[in-house]
Amino acid sequence: MTHVLIVGAGPTGLTLAVELARRGVGMRIVERSPGPATGVRAKGLQPRTLEVFDDLGVIGEVLATGGEYPPVRAYRGEEVTWEGRMDRLREPSPRAPYPNMIVQPQWRTERILRDRLAELRHRVEFGAELTGFEQDESGVTATLGTGETVRCSYLVGADGGRSTVRRRLGVPFAGSTSENEHILLADVRTRDLDRDHYHMWAVAEPGMHLSLCPLPHTDVFQIIAAHRGVDDLPAVVASYAPHVRLDEVLWRSEYRVNVRMAERFRVGRVFLAGDAAHVHSPAGAQGLNTGVQDAYNLGWKLAAGSAALLDTYEAERLPVAGHVLRLSTDLHRREDVVLGDGTDQLGLAYPGSPLSVGERGGRRLGALFREQRGTGFLLLGDVTDDHGLRALPSPEGRPGVLLVRPDGYVGYHGDESGLGAYLSAWGIAAPPAAR
Repeated sequence: MTHVLIVGAGPTGLTLAVELARRGVGMRIVERSPGPATGVRAKGLQPRTLEVFDDLGVIGEVLATGGEYPPVRAYRGEEVTWEGRMDRLREPSPRAPYPNMIVQPQWRTERILRDRLAELRHRVEFGAELTGFEQDESGVTATLGTGETVRCSYLVGADGGRSTVRRRLGVPFAGSTSENEHILLADVRTRDLDRDHYHMWAVAEPGMHLSLCPLPHTDVFQIIAAHRGVDDLPAVVASYAPHVRLDEVLWRSEYRVNVRMAERFRVGRVFLAGDAAHVHSPAGAQGLNTGVQDAYNLGWKLAAGSAALLDTYEAERLPVAGHVLRLSTDLHRREDVVLGDGTDQLGLAYPGSPLSVGERGGRRLGALFREQRGTGFLLLGDVTDDHGLRALPSPEGRPGVLLVRPDGYVGYHGDESGLGAYLSAWGIAAPPAAR
């Protein structure tokens, strides 16, 4: 019997698989597709996601193969009407070591995570579609299209917006789908544009736009085109930019803008994460990143195995997903989007969580990243003001402590005498002595 069965091997499922594998948790990850995805789909990795990837041991490869967003060149037909940045580049600091969003094709992000998973002696089981499951008090019995039956303690649906897991749970997916606005995604080659700019066109009709973004360390551009029911890609491009010819279309897909969120992120021993739990407009590059954060939140809790801890997954992530959904929807409706204005996910926190105690409880620590690497808690005593982390003194004048969760958020902030009761209540083993 495996402890966790993960359904779906996109960025969310792979992040969760790495999280569990590095903790030695018995897990399997299955994917209905016959092999790795090839299209770009999402391409923006936010600063908070980069911090997670640092902890997972893949940040070096992510940065080496990705790149910062190039400056924008806006057009009307062939005429350049504006040049500038849609983000504000910031210098790394002790509180934000990766302050800028990185362009990284989703297929490469997934490949990097699969490679890390292989280092941990696990692999994705492609061509293994979940066809059904039943749960009882002691576990979940899942059936695969291969004919295999899998018994697991927990099942996680990270299987996208059309999630089989969510549908079989019967969880409503409330929200809206734009019936008029169609989005074409494509990976293309063209010799008619330079690779130093993010090329963009818009027309008078609200919501209609075309963009071509050069993908780092490739000769490929990603096209995002909004249109009204026209599915001929060269014709769509020509309607905005008659001078741009497509030499080759490597991959393409089409979708309608969905803004939806599941009413529940957990039903018994089954969890939803990533697009299975919430789907966003592409504005602000929030979807993939929110899914990674779901997995990072859930992974250490599944490893700890405490029923009380697992209850906090939905309590923490559902409000965050709702906030991010509203943000991405607002950005989608605006024309003056500046990436980084609330999109970096560094300010997201869990102040109302039952896991959060004290003034700093639920807040991202935002410091001591090297010390946080790994799978355990970090207990801090009377920390110097260099990091702005000095714990509040107790009424008796003794210094307080900060207990940092494995996902980088402060769990307990207060008098050391209350720490034992906190750990006991959540079934958490005592961490090492305070630093």
